[in-house]
Parts: sequence; structure tokens; C-alpha cells
Amino acid sequence: MPLMHRWLLPAALWIALVLSAAVLASERSENLASPFYRYTAQDLDGPPGSLIRAEPMAGAPLGANAYRVLYRSRGVHDEPIAVSGVVVVPAGAAPPGGRPIVAWAHPTTGVASICAPSVAGYVFQRIIGLRDMVRDGYIVTATDYPGLGTAGPHPYLVAGSEARSVIDSVRAARQLPGADAGKAYAVWGHSQGGQAALATGALSASYAPELRLVGVAAAAPATDLLKLLSDDANTDGGRNVTAMTLWSWQQVYHVPLTDIVAPSAMPAVDALSNECIESWSDILARSRSQRPLRQQFLTVPNLSQVEPWKTLLAADATGTPPVGMPLLITQGSADGLVLPAVTRAYVQARCKAGERVQYVELPGVHHGMAAIDSAAVAVQWMADRFAGVAVPTSCPLAVVDGTPKASSE
Repeated sequence: MPLMHRWLLPAALWIALVLSAAVLASERSENLASPFYRYTAQDLDGPPGSLIRAEPMAGAPLGANAYRVLYRSRGVHDEPIAVSGVVVVPAGAAPPGGRPIVAWAHPTTGVASICAPSVAGYVFQRIIGLRDMVRDGYIVTATDYPGLGTAGPHPYLVAGSEARSVIDSVRAARQLPGADAGKAYAVWGHSQGGQAALATGALSASYAPELRLVGVAAAAPATDLLKLLSDDANTDGGRNVTAMTLWSWQQVYHVPLTDIVAPSAMPAVDALSNECIESWSDILARSRSQRPLRQQFLTVPNLSQVEPWKTLLAADATGTPPVGMPLLITQGSADGLVLPAVTRAYVQARCKAGERVQYVELPGVHHGMAAIDSAAVAVQWMADRFAGVAVPTSCPLAVVDGTPKASSE
């Protein structure tokens, strides 16, 4: 009997994952097929951040009002585009001056249109810290990023594209009737969203001077694409990220993959680029799809030495928030995708530039849990920024025997 139980449990788990994958795929397809995500060239006529349409959503926490939104933004080549997302507005009266806004920037969910968080039925659970932010009276925006939800391609890990969609989600929230949104906002993101948050800090003042960004919070941010793709080249996670990046940039920048990807690897690259990363069933599917890349993938030893990829990767810098912009960076010490040493180096560089950075390293925490395990810290940190509390700092940040040693200030 014990042997049978050990065999039945994996089988039952396998069946549950397969069934949940089918249900999730059906739900995504049904939501994405709705007219909401469709738009015409005439719909794009309007300033960035202006609403094309909004529709109510059920299931937001604490009696909040939630909306699926479609709004205008600017694409990689400065072309007008539409971006989808979600806005959550707390119940009750707004404070004088309007409600503060937190723009959530999500981690990687995939590069196919169907992988948009707003398409999934559990979008509110994927906005990390949402319940606490609503409790504190903040409007929360959650962009899908360009090409997710709306027609692709999604410019994956293209920092400026992400930042514009984040900022324009804040503008869109300010247009919702009854939202009573103020001009002050903070940005909070994880992984790809951490890159988006930092890029938002760099772009906000010039792109949206009418808004006031009070702080940038980023968990395990992708700060250095060259190192991310090279350091993780021989890991399953790294191959996944590289495959999605190359597939996306091939379409966004119109460059071929034939010179750098082995022909035998292309079916796996195509498969990974059409699968999402939002559930255990997704991860199970991707684990099967990426296996051929372990045997053969890239035909060049280093992407950063091959044109046009060398120039594209160098040009897609995350951007540096201006000196004086409060920064919170959190990082898991056991992160095998965004390596702690890379994040520490970013923090040290910001410290040397004269910025006030609070750095929190989470012992034993892996990449996927970095935002969840630092959410309470991030929400309180953003509350202090809205309240005008003095900005804390970990600068100067030293690393002794692999352990960060922050300033006592």
C-alpha cells in the first residue's frame, strides 16, 4: 500500500496540473478573445496615458473598485500603441489632494499576447502587496506592458518600453471617473518589473513632468542584461530568459536569429516564446519545452561580442534614476537568476553617485520569492515616501566575506 501511495500521489498531482493548465489556457483564450483588447488606428489618436476604454472587474480586495483598462502609450520606435492593464481604486473618500498611486510592474509572465496578467483570472493575487496597498488608501495600477494582452510582439526586457507603459498606467488611472487620483506616485516591481521600476525612475521627470514620483522600489531587478544573459547562460532559467529575449528582439528590432541560434534549437525557442510563466502548470510545460536547449542552443560563445546584439544589449540600459530619487532595492541571497553580486554592484554604483539607497538582502530567498518576502518592507517604505519621512540609506555599502555591510546611518 505505501508503494502504491507513492505512485498515486505523483500521478494525481500530474493530472491536477494538466487539468489546471487546460482550465487556465481556456480562461486566458476566452478573456483575450473579448473585444476589449482590440483597437483600431483611430483609437490610438490621443496623448500617451489617455484612456481608450475601461471595464469593471470583480474580485478586488477590501471592497475596492477594479477596472481593466486599455490606454495609449508610445512604442519602442516612438509609434503610438495601446497597452492594457488593471487599476484598483480603494473604497471610501479620497484624501485632500487626491489618492496616492502605486504602479506595480510585474515580473516575467511570458512574451506571447496571451500571457498578460490582466487576462488571467487571478490577477489580483499576482499584484504583490495589493491588499496592504489598498488598505493604506493607494490606487494601484498594474500594466501588462506592450504586446501582452494587446497585439504583439512584446518588447521583452526593453527598459524604456516598460517604463513608458508603467508611467502611462498612472496617467490612465487619473482619468477614471471617481478615482480621485493625485499627482504623487511610487513604482514597485520585481525582476523584469524591477528593471521597469528603475527605468521609470530614470524617465519619469522628462516623460511625465506633470506627475511626482516619490520613490522607486525594486525586488531582484534586472539591472545588467549583458551579465544576466552571460552569467546564466548554462542554467535552465538563463536559457529561458535568453530564448524569450532573442525571440522578442528578433521581431522588435527586425534582426535574424539564424546567425546565433542552432537550427535544431529553433523549435524549442518558438515553443518557449508561446508559453506563459504564471502557474505551476506553465512551469511544467516550459520545463519540457526547454530540454533540447541543454544539448544545443547558441552557436556563438558570447552574445555581447556579436553584432547587432552587442549594440542592442549595450543600448538597452536600465537607466539611472536621478540623484535624489529615493531607491529601495531588495534581493534574495540565494537568487540563482539575478545574482546577488550583480545587484550589490548596482547599489554600490548608485551609492558612489551620491544617491540614498536602502538595500535589503533576504537570507536564503530565491528569485521567485524576492517580491513576496520583501512586500511588507516595500509597502512601508513607500508609505514613508508619501508621508515625507526622511529617506533611509544603506550607503556606503560594503561586502565583507560575501555579506553586505551597510552604513550605520
